[in-house]
Amino acid sequence: MMTYWNQRTVAKRVSCTGVGLHSGRPATLTLAPASADSGITFVRMDLGVEIPAKNDLVVDTMLSTSVALGNARISTVEHVLAALSGMGIDNCRVEVDGPEIPIVDGSAAPFVCLIQEAGVQQQRAGRRYLVVDQAVEIRDGDKLARLEPADGFVVDFTADFDHPLVTNQSFRVALSDRAFEREVARARTFCFRRDIERMQAAGLAKGGSLDNAIVIDEFSILNPEGLRFPDEFARHKVLDAIGDLALLGMPVVGALTAVKSGHALNQALVRKVLADPACHRVVRVTAESGVPERRPVTLGLPEIA
Repeated sequence: MMTYWNQRTVAKRVSCTGVGLHSGRPATLTLAPASADSGITFVRMDLGVEIPAKNDLVVDTMLSTSVALGNARISTVEHVLAALSGMGIDNCRVEVDGPEIPIVDGSAAPFVCLIQEAGVQQQRAGRRYLVVDQAVEIRDGDKLARLEPADGFVVDFTADFDHPLVTNQSFRVALSDRAFEREVARARTFCFRRDIERMQAAGLAKGGSLDNAIVIDEFSILNPEGLRFPDEFARHKVLDAIGDLALLGMPVVGALTAVKSGHALNQALVRKVLADPACHRVVRVTAESGVPERRPVTLGLPEIA
């Protein structure tokens, strides 16, 4: 597990452009430094509205995760959240000039590159961690999302879409910034060709292409370059889960086991964890000494001194 005693933000403003996967609209995204204890905040620059990256602001989990405050909404937040979480960034302003995060190449790798371009600034405040003390589980038929105690942050995902190319595919990773960049970040989102017309009829996937998603037909991968990893599908589901768990509001010390889970089940798990103070505690590391303060608190209470 990555161990940083101090909170971290990006050292300077960096930007990229692209299109929204579902809206098809052009979008510019900027990562900007943020003060200690401010967390990750999405900023609709066209509306002047700031939307904290918190689970209670999630408004949609259909094929992506969306957050909103009032009439201001930002969709497909999971990939940039995964990159910020995976690279150990605690505080950041994610500025967007429209309603959706640009999909770029369908993975978190472009956002990792942005973070590396910006550099990382350590801050004086100690980091806060959500430490899982008791197992919490959500089931929906044969789908499962379970978070339980562990020494670090571990994600174990099994994907099974009843398709010859995506059947019982598993990937497990103990997270660090190096492991995230090397093993997870480049895994792209994917869809089945048979579902594209249905999604477009529902007003989704307007910006999708072979440049930003893996497309699978009945028996093959349609992308000319093929897969980046033999188990890229399971790795991308790990990426999505990391982004979704980032809406807990701080790094997690716990192990996630997921089977056929998606954004809806991931967010249901996050809600259940936050609703049960007996299953977790928030620990702030004393930045000067690297010694954690182990006072049991729950999210939503005043900050630990």
